[in-house]
Amino acid sequence: MSKEIIQFDQAMFESKLDAMVREKVERIVNAMLDAEADEIANAARYERSGGRKAYRAGHYERSLTAKAGRLGLKVPKLKGALFESAVIERYRRREESVEEALIDMYLAGVSTRQVDDISQLLWGDRMPSQTLSDKLKRVYAEIDEWRTRPLDDEYPYVFVDGVWHKRSWGGSVENVSILVAIGVSKDGHREVIGVAEGMREDSASWEQFFRGM
Repeated sequence: MSKEIIQFDQAMFESKLDAMVREKVERIVNAMLDAEADEIANAARYERSGGRKAYRAGHYERSLTAKAGRLGLKVPKLKGALFESAVIERYRRREESVEEALIDMYLAGVSTRQVDDISQLLWGDRMPSQTLSDKLKRVYAEIDEWRTRPLDDEYPYVFVDGVWHKRSWGGSVENVSILVAIGVSKDGHREVIGVAEGMREDSASWEQFFRGM
């Protein structure tokens, strides 16, 4: 075990939770950017199609500052057409709703309603391609896998705290307590090992949280 003095504060718990959400947002937005390029080109990247209107010419990297942190985006470049993304602007306007839906997935599991909400917020009413649907399913499946995984590693230290998360409900915004556990492995690696919604930060909520892990 590292001899480093381990310290945690409220900001550390919030940043670890944000990092989990940010990684999923990044993958969702990048998958949708890729799908937008397919739509503009009227063909998938390696598809042979007589109706193709443009060809892929790589991508350029762009960062986007979001509530959960800085996103690393891979914006497609096209030869024969101008790539203009509606997804990035949609995310800028709706980032809190998207991140809120993802946090709820970590708390209660992935639901069809939440998946549809994110698709509606970022993709609109368009029917996603099978390729995009498959990519998004993998992202959401990983959330459920994380929630139900066994804790096989040993954590000499476990730090727990509650953080407050704003949730929109029926047109109003309420604060919800999220119980977070961060495990520190023998080599000093820190990771979130459990999250759950807590009505209150009382002994009953914490007992239920630990039993659920």
